[in-house]
Amino acid sequence: MADIVKQILAKPIQLADQVTKAADEANSFKQDCADIKSKTEKLAALLRQAARASNDLYQRPTKRIIEDTEQVLEKALSIVGKCRANGLVKRVFTIIPAAAFRKMTSLLENSIGDVSWLLRVSASANERADEYLGLPPIAANEPILCLIWEQIAILYTGSSDERSDAAASLVSLAQDNDRYGKLIIEEGGVGPLLKLLKEGKLEGQENAAKAIGLLGRDPESVEHMLHAGVCSVFAKILKEGPMKVQSVVAWAVAELAAHYPKCQDLFQQHNIVRLLVSHLAFETVQEHSKYAIVSKATSIHAVVLASNNNSNVNKANEDDAKTHVPHPLGNNKSNQMHNVITTTMSMKGLTKTPQENLVNGVNQSLNQQLNKISGNNIVKQNHVNQQHQQQQNSVSSTGVSNRGRENEDPATKAYMKAMAARALWKLAKGNSSICRSITESRALLCFAVLLEKGTDDVKYNSSMAIMEITAVAEQDADLRRSAFKPNTTACKAVVDQLLRIIERGDSDLLIPCINAIGNLARTFRATETRIISPLVKLLDEREPGISKEAALALTKFACSDNYLHKDHSKAIISAGGAKHLIQLVYFGEQKVQSPALLLLCYIALHVPDSEALAQAEVLTVLEWASKHAYLSQHEKVEKLLQEANSRLELYQSRGSRGFH
Repeated sequence: MADIVKQILAKPIQLADQVTKAADEANSFKQDCADIKSKTEKLAALLRQAARASNDLYQRPTKRIIEDTEQVLEKALSIVGKCRANGLVKRVFTIIPAAAFRKMTSLLENSIGDVSWLLRVSASANERADEYLGLPPIAANEPILCLIWEQIAILYTGSSDERSDAAASLVSLAQDNDRYGKLIIEEGGVGPLLKLLKEGKLEGQENAAKAIGLLGRDPESVEHMLHAGVCSVFAKILKEGPMKVQSVVAWAVAELAAHYPKCQDLFQQHNIVRLLVSHLAFETVQEHSKYAIVSKATSIHAVVLASNNNSNVNKANEDDAKTHVPHPLGNNKSNQMHNVITTTMSMKGLTKTPQENLVNGVNQSLNQQLNKISGNNIVKQNHVNQQHQQQQNSVSSTGVSNRGRENEDPATKAYMKAMAARALWKLAKGNSSICRSITESRALLCFAVLLEKGTDDVKYNSSMAIMEITAVAEQDADLRRSAFKPNTTACKAVVDQLLRIIERGDSDLLIPCINAIGNLARTFRATETRIISPLVKLLDEREPGISKEAALALTKFACSDNYLHKDHSKAIISAGGAKHLIQLVYFGEQKVQSPALLLLCYIALHVPDSEALAQAEVLTVLEWASKHAYLSQHEKVEKLLQEANSRLELYQSRGSRGFH
């Protein structure tokens, strides 16, 4: 940067020397030229001082100020050059108004003020000695720009406390106005903010992280920060930083991902998803074995676990077992050996009676292997255990430092979880790869626990994360099958909590939970009858927004794309859904009427012979709806309305109370 600054300064220094020389050679207006010379010499001295301090100069204001100074010196050279005219005629016809000299002197004074300010603002904290910098003359047209320059310069050269205060000032500016945020980025503020985030004290790190989050308000700004290395800095903080700073970084990740979804994959490549899951799992549930640091000594136990799995041991218990793996030489050695032998026999289709000799042979072979391992490792075991314990004390299974985390105050822990959940919510939105990474960890189980026991912010962000993950799973069959198997512990826990919230029906979590259940409509079996009834109840006596979301969720159960649409349609009818839907079609607000009509059409299409539909005179309702164009404006509704009418007419007659 110093070389660039020297190049910028070279031309105005040469111009200043030319102005001085021309002033000495002036044949007219000598006093005015002498005044210009005096100002120019002072300016030249400052420019040379700036050249000597080029290593310390803040490049952005340097470029702007020196460009203006160069223009001023060119004008000065033009005026003074006219005063060197030789010959009587030339001197007579060289007319320079007195106002031009006064204006030129004023411009030179402004340039002196600008360069003086540049030297002061670029000086170190000790050299400034708390001197009030004020604003340079160049700030007359845009004072905010110079304030931004000053704060960024302090980020480069200030003390630790001064840098923290400067970051806080930039936070305030970025909050006030989006344009100010863009100016901070354009004027080179991202680099020193990232450096402060990496190296500063606690308060400075928090301010820097907050500033970075606020600056990422549009795709272009986020992309600039990605090129500046924000991902690696965020990953380092989430792995090793103080929890208060980590929570602000998690918030910043959410902000950047929300405003520029293309950065999601880049965050994942830097292990940020994995680190966030670790923070979510801390003191919530045991972290998933996928991230565990497993030593070679656990290999036999892994065989035992695999054997137990083949023996239909519950998968959740298996996952828990992987998290706390006992040493194979422990007290339960005989039980483990018995399990291995029994499983080996069952896998080969052997029975005890005709195969006793083989059992003894397998038993002896395994015992020999175990004794051999014991003989090779007994001397090293205590050392290995000590190293493992030290590792566990300092680093969690995801690589996140655990030192002091358990001693943080509850409010900080809760905020960390809330921001981790929020970041995962924004990162998961529309991204199958990240959703798969999240669901392969214990994050789903964490979300289920936090929906029940977390603070309000934690619950809300967790519910939104689940909603986004299920929305992706709705479109991604592989993710849906792998992450939301109905018999898995995590899926059961999540569904139970979603239903609990829906049944209670009185929280801010209601709409995301309704959406999540709707997104999972294809995963529920026909025998899972507990899902439909709570959603049907939300159709009645609810706010229009809630009734609308309930209708949309139920539509995903009853639509033709759902393999079990007929079973689910019958369940909706059994839960009293037809009556509620008719009320919504007739009397609901317009935003509710269309979703209610769409659901009613699907039910009528799939279960046209329903006595309940006949008694509710659904055919009459559909015919009434077909006469109101605003209800069937959507192409899908219009087509379904015709099909449902045709199907119902085969089984019911207008105004009927029974079958014909």
